[in-house]
Amino acid sequence: MIIVSKIHRNKNLPPLNALAAFEAAAKHQSFTKAAEELHLTHGAISRAVAQVEERIGVDLFLRRHRRVYLTAAGQRLLKTTSQSLDALSRTVEEIHRHDLSSPFLVVSCEPSLAMRWLMPRLGEFKALCPDLHIDLRMAGGPIDLLAEGCDVAIRRMDFTVKSDYQVTRLCAEFAGPVCSHGYWTQLENQNLNNANWLHSRTRPQAWYDWLSTEKDQTMSPNTEQHFDHFFYALQAAQDHLGVVIGSVPLVSDDLQKQRLIAPLGLKPTGVDYALLTLDGVEQDPRIAQFSNWLLGVISDT
Repeated sequence: MIIVSKIHRNKNLPPLNALAAFEAAAKHQSFTKAAEELHLTHGAISRAVAQVEERIGVDLFLRRHRRVYLTAAGQRLLKTTSQSLDALSRTVEEIHRHDLSSPFLVVSCEPSLAMRWLMPRLGEFKALCPDLHIDLRMAGGPIDLLAEGCDVAIRRMDFTVKSDYQVTRLCAEFAGPVCSHGYWTQLENQNLNNANWLHSRTRPQAWYDWLSTEKDQTMSPNTEQHFDHFFYALQAAQDHLGVVIGSVPLVSDDLQKQRLIAPLGLKPTGVDYALLTLDGVEQDPRIAQFSNWLLGVISDT
């Protein structure tokens, strides 16, 4: 009888996504606001709530003049649902944080940094840690590590980080005009006023930020060219199309191999690159391996 009763209860439990929709609607006492929070339609929320009510067999909302109000049964279910979903979320987070046996480390990295600096060095990491596989995701700016399924993120720290994230500083950024040696030698009077200034829409302020640190802030381009991404602008500079504001560590390899030169030098921008994690890096041996290697190679940049 106990087994039958347990099966009976399980069969009457509404689906998890329907309970989540109910919780949002109950919390706001609005199907419209619930739909906005969960990125669903009003109709989807309404159908999910109806599904929960059908399974339970009672009304959870009173519907009056395009408004909804929780019934006593709805209030009881909201309390239990919220507690249960919170507990489930915490458990999933703990599992995600402490799944130390996984052979994969999911790394989110700024696209330009990934393509021009990190990827050329991942072979070295693979040789040192052959049993740990890097799953590289390219993205920039703010990140929700849990929601995006990432273990760590490498970011240019020009945004506010969540207070519960651990931030491991990797290096300071240095920036200045860079171009090919051929372009610079052919530039009239080697004067930036005669140059084609290359811009990227992902870093639209780069030239203006650099100019603000110069004695002569009246410099202006002879011509300008815009690209969707920073790495396109850097490639254009390498291909003798003009001058771009390049930054270390992104152009470190290009400068070392003389694919690009920095004729006026590079200056600190006041922005750092950092590794973002949910917990301290030493709590996960996979992250510790990657972090220690990363700090070692970036210090040589």
